[in-house]
Amino acid sequence: MKWLNPFFWLDDKVSPQRRGMYTLFKKELLRFWRVAFQTIASPILTALLYLLIFSHVLESHVKVYDQVSYTAFLVPGLMMMSLLQNAFANSSSSLIQSKVMGNIVFLLLTPLTTLEFFVAFLAASMIRGLLVGLSIYLVALFFVDVPTQHPWWIITFALCGSALLGTFGVIAGIWADKFDQMAAFQNFVIMPLTFLSGVFYSIHSLPPFWQAVSQLNPFFYMIDGFRYGFFGQGDVSPWLSLAVVAGFLLALAWLCLKMLKSGYKLRS
Repeated sequence: MKWLNPFFWLDDKVSPQRRGMYTLFKKELLRFWRVAFQTIASPILTALLYLLIFSHVLESHVKVYDQVSYTAFLVPGLMMMSLLQNAFANSSSSLIQSKVMGNIVFLLLTPLTTLEFFVAFLAASMIRGLLVGLSIYLVALFFVDVPTQHPWWIITFALCGSALLGTFGVIAGIWADKFDQMAAFQNFVIMPLTFLSGVFYSIHSLPPFWQAVSQLNPFFYMIDGFRYGFFGQGDVSPWLSLAVVAGFLLALAWLCLKMLKSGYKLRS
């Protein structure tokens, strides 16, 4: 059933040297694509409920940017929040399932390099996150007009954000030994960082102390830079946001590759 594989046209075009990496990537892609109702439709519905409820309650009471409605202001934040959470969930859930079920050994026995292993998981996670984010944007257009003043900033932060959380998900999947640990990681790390990053508000509405605390949160820079691409306005410079996000991405990618190369919690 080729419609279940959006990349079937690549099957005969991949070089033999990259066949193993592509096969793992395809496996990870189909893993979430075959349950798209749960992995794609569910986060879209959740974001839509946030949009409808918050916009209905706060539309006439909150004004963040001039000439930008609160409903429009919410859309980029909800897009990025869902993008980040789903990129993280894809790589982390795949690894922890493989470890708990014991089939991680079959991946480790393949002649894949550490980099190929990492890239395959990361690419699939990015695609899931980007697909969810884009779908939320298209659905939101039925309810509110959302401008796109700087499309390249939108693309840049979407790619960097999905890559960062996809990498973070691989690290979490390697670290966790059971589903309870992964659930705790998502509930006590990922969820608070996303909700306290300015998804529903501008940090300029906070007292000075909490503004300073918010600027220690890397998720804030991903969302603020992404939002700048839509409205041309943000709480900090998009270049500063990009520098922070790129720095965290490089640091986490280096850590992830070191963990994979050492076999930490994978070969023991």
